[in-house]
Amino acid sequence: MKYRHLFGPVPSRRLGVSLGVDLVRLKTCTLDCVYCECGKTTNCTVERKEYVPPAEVREELGDYLENKPHLDYITFSGSGEPTLHAGLGEIIDFLKENYPRYSLCLLTNGTLFTDAAVRKQAGGVDLIIPSLDTATEKTFQLLNRPHPDLKCADIIEGLIKLRSEYMGKIIVEVFIAPGLNDYPEEISALKKALDKIRPDHIQLGTLDRPGTEEWVTPADSRKMQEIASYLKKAELIDTFKPGQRIFTFNDSHSRQILQTLRRRPCTVKDLQQMLSLRPSEIQKYINHLLAKDIIEMEQKERGTFLKIKKNHG
Repeated sequence: MKYRHLFGPVPSRRLGVSLGVDLVRLKTCTLDCVYCECGKTTNCTVERKEYVPPAEVREELGDYLENKPHLDYITFSGSGEPTLHAGLGEIIDFLKENYPRYSLCLLTNGTLFTDAAVRKQAGGVDLIIPSLDTATEKTFQLLNRPHPDLKCADIIEGLIKLRSEYMGKIIVEVFIAPGLNDYPEEISALKKALDKIRPDHIQLGTLDRPGTEEWVTPADSRKMQEIASYLKKAELIDTFKPGQRIFTFNDSHSRQILQTLRRRPCTVKDLQQMLSLRPSEIQKYINHLLAKDIIEMEQKERGTFLKIKKNHG
């Protein structure tokens, strides 16, 4: 089966071996964050509907999970904001009823937990990782560029309500963008909000792949350590170290590479870990795609990233 709504499994720094479930079209989101690795939001919306048919997602999941692959998580993430899909709860229930051996994670920007229906549907997963980069409206507008209906204070209240209702684990992810949300007053306001939300853990990240805006730069490690120390329960996102072979679900490695690069740029090392191929093998696929002018390279601080060329997106 050719999968349209699944991608990976990919080596995730947070989740180990993770099979992605993509419930919206690129790039449908409630935010247009300046650092997003998926690129600029082309459909900025807060409307919840069935962006992709739930029956198709269930069929693909059933086909892939039939062989009982090793996965640390099945993760709702990908091309935009997964909680925008009105059938999220239905798909979560399908997995819990038919494949209870797998842990489920929801990777979300956290903007829609103001809606009780979203909180109820998300309650079926084992782990929720919402983002919260700032607690001030001014920085929220500059950094996350939200849909006009969204306000920072409301989002924080939604996360507080989620914590009071949800019995699973919550890890709040904070992205640090130098010059925007790394000032003392920003971090102080963020800590006050996080103290009210009471997540199990806080994870700090900064730019390590090309973002939407070229002017976004990574924070230095010393600054990140200082912020982590101030926020108490915070830790830096570590580099993923694969513990075992990660098998692809496509016959074509080239297709698997393209599926991943359409969602986010990767280094050759990232792709090697994902496909569990020797460097000489993975390079053959990369060279082939470069020669066909389908992908291109971009130099960033963490290394050379591969991405889909615009005319092939």
